[in-house]
Amino acid sequence: MPDNATIATLPDSQGHNYRADVQINQPQCDSTKPNDIRPNAIKPSAIEPSAVKHESVVAEQKQKVIFIGLPRTGTTSVSVALLEQGLKVAHMAFTKEAFMQADAISDAPCFSDFKQLDELFPEAKFVYLDRELDSWVPSMQMLLSRMLPHLDAKTGRFHPIMKRSFRHSFGVGLIENPQDEQHLIDCYQRHKQSVFDYFAGRHDFLSIDVSRQGALGQLLTFMGLASAANQQNFPKLNVGRNVASWDEYKHPNKISANASGPEKRKFFDYKL
Repeated sequence: MPDNATIATLPDSQGHNYRADVQINQPQCDSTKPNDIRPNAIKPSAIEPSAVKHESVVAEQKQKVIFIGLPRTGTTSVSVALLEQGLKVAHMAFTKEAFMQADAISDAPCFSDFKQLDELFPEAKFVYLDRELDSWVPSMQMLLSRMLPHLDAKTGRFHPIMKRSFRHSFGVGLIENPQDEQHLIDCYQRHKQSVFDYFAGRHDFLSIDVSRQGALGQLLTFMGLASAANQQNFPKLNVGRNVASWDEYKHPNKISANASGPEKRKFFDYKL
């Protein structure tokens, strides 16, 4: 997260207008469905109007898997692995169209918006990505050291949706030092607790650590893409450095975070 900062830039010079009509909260450090997910499968989605106020989400949608682990928990490894399974993947999604086109979505804004996305996509499956804190904290500190100038509310060049996600989950722009070790530990633990409380008892939720033996097989089994005997491991990508691994990985099924569609580059109207 993010593998390539330019993917999150507001390209105003091209005349695109983005909507980031979301409410900024105070720093929170926040933060079944047994159907299989198959590449290119289309499944009607019964979305109640009350769950998607002011939205016009199409009636037919692909069933999706949404990864809600924080940055630096293996989102690149997950994204690449699912591309190899034939799924359309968005590593970050800043438009409604990106969500609609993708079978799998990870990173911003999924980790901050999982409750709202659960309402918008009631047929989706959700996967929390876990990681040992002693390795996650320094990795996150390294990432923030490079990202913070671009997350500034007024001068930062990252997309407003990304800025809002980091503001919501890490207090970026609201506290003096978001890279503080104890602050990051608190953010991680509160986000994890919020996720587990929200999805308690549900069968459309999975928690994995991508570094564990057989974790990819566990994910593919959960998605209905492999048998329970599958013991595949995730590829180790973007480890220990903030490089453009996702951007460098070429694949026809990659979905742009800024994908444009019938509603141009509009985002959803929900509030955090």
